Amino acid sequence: MSKRAKNATLNEQFNLRLTTNLSLVQQLFFSLYPMENHSKDFDRLLKLLPKLFDTRPEDLRLQDVARLASGTWYQSEQIVGMQLYVENFNKDLKGLKEKIPYLLDLGINFLHIMPITERPKGESDGGYAVNSYHKVDKKYGSQKDLLDITKTFRDKGILLMLDFVVNHTSDEYSWAKKAKKGSPKYQQYYYTFNDRTIPDEFEKTLPEVFPETSPGNFTYIPEMEKWVMTVFNSYQWDLNYTNPDVFMDMLANLVKMVNLGVDLVRFDALAFLWKKIGTISQNQPEAHILVSLFRMCLQIVAPGTIFLAEAIVAPTDIIKYFGEGPREGNECELAYNASLMALLWNSIATKKTGLLYKSMFNVPKKPASCTWINYVRCHDDIGLGYENRFIREMGWDPNQHRKFLLNYYCQKLDWSPATGLLFMYNPKTGDGRITGSAASLLGLEKGIATKNTKMVDHALAKIVLLHAVILSYGGIPMIYAGDEIATLNDYSYLDDESKQNDSRWVNRPKQDWQAIEKLKNKDLASSKIYHKLKQLVAIRKSNPTLADNDNLNLIESGNDHILVYERTGKNDANILVICNFDEIPQIIDSNLVLKLGYFTQGDPKNLVSGKTVSVNSALFELQPYEIMWLKKN
Repeated sequence: MSKRAKNATLNEQFNLRLTTNLSLVQQLFFSLYPMENHSKDFDRLLKLLPKLFDTRPEDLRLQDVARLASGTWYQSEQIVGMQLYVENFNKDLKGLKEKIPYLLDLGINFLHIMPITERPKGESDGGYAVNSYHKVDKKYGSQKDLLDITKTFRDKGILLMLDFVVNHTSDEYSWAKKAKKGSPKYQQYYYTFNDRTIPDEFEKTLPEVFPETSPGNFTYIPEMEKWVMTVFNSYQWDLNYTNPDVFMDMLANLVKMVNLGVDLVRFDALAFLWKKIGTISQNQPEAHILVSLFRMCLQIVAPGTIFLAEAIVAPTDIIKYFGEGPREGNECELAYNASLMALLWNSIATKKTGLLYKSMFNVPKKPASCTWINYVRCHDDIGLGYENRFIREMGWDPNQHRKFLLNYYCQKLDWSPATGLLFMYNPKTGDGRITGSAASLLGLEKGIATKNTKMVDHALAKIVLLHAVILSYGGIPMIYAGDEIATLNDYSYLDDESKQNDSRWVNRPKQDWQAIEKLKNKDLASSKIYHKLKQLVAIRKSNPTLADNDNLNLIESGNDHILVYERTGKNDANILVICNFDEIPQIIDSNLVLKLGYFTQGDPKNLVSGKTVSVNSALFELQPYEIMWLKKN
């Protein structure tokens, strides 16, 4: 096919997508911006979409078509992710490119790269205060370097996810600079007020995101003699999406970003997108409509790119970001399984799985076309957003239980193996969050320091246990860079003035390439974890049952220390996952496994150990922190 004919076909497909989705886009747009006042704005949007499509490179347009034909490609068992800071991993984009063989050796084919675009010097909230949505910060290289690495990723079959900081810009962004200089147009791009009257009304119900370092939700800007809404930090100005110009200019920013070769977009802080006096201004119905409008416009322009909802909220709220009612499946294709993450850490501390079962049994069913990102930890803190009623059903007091978890992980209990730090502790409410690398939170740091070999062994087993869960649970597993080699806390952030007040930097360590050079020495803790996770990744990829086809069944074992779930596959290719969260051996009734049919064709194989499992009595035993993936022979 000639280039002209190919482009004609691609243009026809764009027009078909526009025609197919036009009525929904129109409905969403006028739900936010009433027709009587904004019909001309909608006409501008219709003119904008083909202009944005014209900017999309041909190879990405062809990729879009292929992905549309393949359906829900993002639910595959073949995808295994890693989250990393480029500067901590290997200096810059060129350094990252050099380490692609390392990633492929482990089995990683999906990268979430933390923000690499221009940001203010000094404090920038880890790059989430953006000066640009598509210009690469010089410390990472150039835009040419980014285009070079994204092309290499496509050649190697590696997916790339970047953040789209959709809720706010930095106070150095071009719009903010123009607002400071007195531009009425750009002052309306943000929530700006002449006095404290309206801000004070907002403050009555707005919670504080960072009460220690950024109390309040508004900042006075002397250049404008106005107050600006700054929910996260004083240097991050919240965008005013009640203004349709903001939506259209941000849509253009989004397309510019994905045209660099981005496969997945992490929609940052999307729960905060719509503000209303008298509410907490989170998870508002209009925020969902806005996300859906972004998604449907991108489906027209660049349908091979999908959205991840960065909304760390209650399960009943997170499920809504997949889309409800007529918008079901039309918001984000992916969402963080923050509840599973937090519940796993609860089970480690309590050695019990009851709260996990109570919570996960009550997670609403997600749309079949969507999936989860499952993770042990990320660049952020670990929050304790459990539902109080489930904690009470466990016989625990919610406030006291959260206090126990903070004490357990943040070095307030002598007997605890964890060496974590508190983050954003609020003495008024007792609320707080936990920071620390997975290895340090699970006891490896303390075990090494105290030369406690049993604690070290248990820590290594817990690292494997948690990663084996995220690799076998329904969704895409995401490993945080460094956890695959059991990296400990990094306390060097205390020497950096721009970081020392943010304890999250303790779990954002530099990649230890010296440890990686010694991976052949399998006696080292780093090597043990690397090779075990590499094995588990390979097992995942060789078992289509572990793709997310809504094929997970939680099973109660009768033992409160044990987690059991089954992944059901075609032709009875089921996999039974059994996990022991206790430091002592635990047993379950053998009939549980027998009734599920795992011994009907002989002894099943434990894919994790590579050995067959036999039942010699009425009791089925698991060793401390052992995990089994049982598959029929």
